[in-house]
Amino acid sequence: MLYNLSSSRNLLVKSLHNSVIKNSQGGFTLIELVIGMLVLSIAIVMLTSMLLPQADRAVETLSRVRSAELAHSVMNEIWGKRFDENTNSNGGIPACNSTAPSNPGINCSTVLGPNGEGRNDFNDVDDYHGLNINSNMLDSTQTYADVYLGYQMQVAIEYRNGQAEKLITVDVTTPSGEVITYQAVRSNY
Repeated sequence: MLYNLSSSRNLLVKSLHNSVIKNSQGGFTLIELVIGMLVLSIAIVMLTSMLLPQADRAVETLSRVRSAELAHSVMNEIWGKRFDENTNSNGGIPACNSTAPSNPGINCSTVLGPNGEGRNDFNDVDDYHGLNINSNMLDSTQTYADVYLGYQMQVAIEYRNGQAEKLITVDVTTPSGEVITYQAVRSNY
């Protein structure tokens, strides 16, 4: 019996010794944990410093896309109208200010802007001169400002090459204050 107790005691001491060795090799020291947290915090700071500017650029890109959407919708509407108040609505033959001796056209109007028409009755390119963000959209009670919050828009029409062409300029200001200009030239045909 004495022999058994002694061998049990040796087994107990060996198992305690092995568990102490295993436990001391399986964990982290306090210094290792502090260094690990420091490296992790530096990595997080570097990651966020790279991602935050990307978010600002994404907002600018979205503003530019909305600006193009607004300008193109107005430009498409203008492009579908006849050149001048005095141009025939069935193709403009003869075009106003035509110099053909056999078929001279009447003079083009010299006044840019609406000729007494309401917004839904604009019928030629120069009626859009002065259209802005607070104007009603076509066939709508909504203004452009209702749909494009924070944007500004101004339409200007001017003659080029005498009265043979009209330059259509749509200036759109994004909410961040960036002015983007869209232009098209409409010829008298």
